[in-house]
Amino acid sequence: MTLITYLHVALVARLAELRRDGERGDSPVPTAVIIFGLVAAALTVTALVAARAQNWMNAIPTAP
Repeated sequence: MTLITYLHVALVARLAELRRDGERGDSPVPTAVIIFGLVAAALTVTALVAARAQNWMNAIPTAP
């Protein structure tokens, strides 16, 4: 029973400490939006490079 009491008191103290500290960093939403934008840009660049490479390969004449 004393272990449960100790864990409860430790948890309550830690939660009180976290509530007291108002500045805990940035929200994860802007970070997720930035990552989504970077992934979209990377996919666009990859698709453009793949299309150019395919067009370049199709322009190579074949042997008779």
